[in-house]
Amino acid sequence: MKVIALHQEEKEIIMQAVQNNRHAQHKIYSKYSPKMLGVCRQYIKDLQQAEDIMITAFMKVFTNLKNFEHKGSFEGWIRRIMVNECISYLRVQKKISFLEDEYYVESTADTIESQLSADDIQCMIDALPEGYKMVFNLYVIEGYKHQEIAKMLGINEGTSKSQLSHARKMLQEKINKQKNYSNGTE
Repeated sequence: MKVIALHQEEKEIIMQAVQNNRHAQHKIYSKYSPKMLGVCRQYIKDLQQAEDIMITAFMKVFTNLKNFEHKGSFEGWIRRIMVNECISYLRVQKKISFLEDEYYVESTADTIESQLSADDIQCMIDALPEGYKMVFNLYVIEGYKHQEIAKMLGINEGTSKSQLSHARKMLQEKINKQKNYSNGTE
């Protein structure tokens, strides 16, 4: 019974926000902005720039709120807008470049060492070339399939797989280097 009430309350807030009710819009922004800043930060290194993109994306959320069909997760719908806004920003800045490698080697390192902090891991991801980072985030963090990534980024599926493979390889090298440094062997 509570789930239905919570869902109904969210639906009412969304409907009020569609009517330009600033209080309802503020509720939505307050509830989702911390998570969405994290999403933007995955793609954009600079925190202030990530905040600017998040705010721009929220403007798109409120502008297009009338198009939300209440099918599926509202948070997921907002998240997709955030990701698309980050991709658009990086395209305009011409910060995305992809190598057109047609080979793909699946990395066996699907897990990142538990001894690294989240900040360490984020720094390693930030250091990846933009194309690698974009595909890595879309595949590993967001859960998109290579076919979807290729369509979103305007690349072929093989390039998406290749970019992920290279990103994983680079991250594994960085992890090994960090491990060796921590162990005093480097």
